Amino acid sequence: MNKKEIRRSMPILPISTVMQLTELSARQIRYYEEHQLISPSRTEGNRRLYSLNDIDLLLEIKEFLEQGINMAGIKKLLTMKATNVEAEKVQPAEESKTIISDEQIRRVLREEMLQAGRFQRPSMRQNEVTRFYH
Repeated sequence: MNKKEIRRSMPILPISTVMQLTELSARQIRYYEEHQLISPSRTEGNRRLYSLNDIDLLLEIKEFLEQGINMAGIKKLLTMKATNVEAEKVQPAEESKTIISDEQIRRVLREEMLQAGRFQRPSMRQNEVTRFYH
């Protein structure tokens, strides 16, 4: 691990700073931790401390949610990304592929839409579309 990666992974930011940087509430941040999407470090007093990598991950989660992807879909995408990152460590840089291909994202979204249909509930996108047709 190089110095830049060490600095990016250092847990130094309290939740109040993370809230300002990501525009997420403390409740949302803790919710993502409960779902094991992030795992901040803890001080001896049990306070959460976040790294710059945690901030990036929270912003990525926020972006996925804004695109209408549910928690199960986000977990799949992040798992695929982590798998590809591990594969990149093994492969030379010239041979590495994009982290998540468009096809993989479409497959996850398709699965999510099928899941939403099975439970007879509209997806977030369907709810957003209806507000434009008054």
